[in-house]
Amino acid sequence: MRPLIERLARGRAWWGFLLLLGIALEAVALYYQYRLDYGPCVLCIHVRLWIAAWMLLAVLGLLLDDRPHVRRLLHGLNTLVMAILVERSWRLLGVERGFIEGSCEMDAGLPDWLALDRWWPQVFEPWEPCGYTPELAFGITMAEALLVMSLLLGLVSALLAWASLRARAG
Repeated sequence: MRPLIERLARGRAWWGFLLLLGIALEAVALYYQYRLDYGPCVLCIHVRLWIAAWMLLAVLGLLLDDRPHVRRLLHGLNTLVMAILVERSWRLLGVERGFIEGSCEMDAGLPDWLALDRWWPQVFEPWEPCGYTPELAFGITMAEALLVMSLLLGLVSALLAWASLRARAG
């Protein structure tokens, strides 16, 4: 019997989990934005974009997981996305807590060829300056939860990428 990490690296369960988690996270963000009136800042929009990127990779993983070379590429790209998500989450927490100096502009900084803030402003347009995130539960802020979640997902993604590279083709 193969170790769990190898089975996860070769199967569709991971991709399905990432897709469902991404949908849930985007839904929570939109709930906080539209029902609780916590507008997103530029860093929050960046986090949403990277979650959307992992969701796209998850869809591709579900559709193309039977091709070993594509699987390896997707696991590698997913690890890169998770690493960038860790960086964005760290920056968001740092600005919130004050250990990273800086402020955000109201421009998402997206190129014209990917102007999601103009094409889909309901989801990707910044409303607020950076500096705080709402409390989720038990005194844990959204920035803290995002950092812990992205670190865990990044670690699992890196392990799966390593396992997919180690695995024999097939």
